[in-house]
Amino acid sequence: MNRTRGCARVGVFGGTFNPIHLGHLRAAEEAAEALDLERVLLVPSARPPHKEADPDAIAPADHRLEWVRLAVAGNARFQADPIEVERGGPSYLVDTLPELHARIGPLCFLLGRDAFAEMATWRQPERLLTLADFAVLTRPPVRKGSLAEWLPAPLAEALEMAPDGRSAVHRDAGTRVHLVEITALDISSSDIRARLREARSVRYLIPDPVREAIERSGVYRRGS
Repeated sequence: MNRTRGCARVGVFGGTFNPIHLGHLRAAEEAAEALDLERVLLVPSARPPHKEADPDAIAPADHRLEWVRLAVAGNARFQADPIEVERGGPSYLVDTLPELHARIGPLCFLLGRDAFAEMATWRQPERLLTLADFAVLTRPPVRKGSLAEWLPAPLAEALEMAPDGRSAVHRDAGTRVHLVEITALDISSSDIRARLREARSVRYLIPDPVREAIERSGVYRRGS
């Protein structure tokens, strides 16, 4: 894989991680390699605002944080960060990135193509693009395309797109957006939750320490 230059050296990979699985980890690994990141912070949300319509489907934040810690324990480049869980309440990226930047320095936020396409619905999306570099990760079943195809129209004027459509620069802040093609595993948290509710195996979909912790907690069992 060709490395993408010009991105901040610390990545931030946020999400509900409900639960974290091997698809998340493989995506973060390939992004870190492609962008030459020194480390990646995996940040589980406390309360994801876009999923509040179905709060009962989300495991408690302290469980999800612990599962992320277990999942990354064997990777020196990965680190679970509790910033959103400790802050509590709805988790907004526009609050998280400035706090992390003050602590760490320049950041590169990793997100999937589908999430990038919905960024206009997030809190203060125009400001978000000025707070960090962004790496847009392709995911199954779509692996090909350009940033212009997925960039929400309200955000397009802020970015100057490269001729090949694979990167862009913020006209004022100088932050960058990169397209990163990955071979992420086609695994979903919703499918894993369904399997757990039906007492079916999730082995080889999530790391064994995470699977064992989930089974002990009983969080996703039917009727829990």
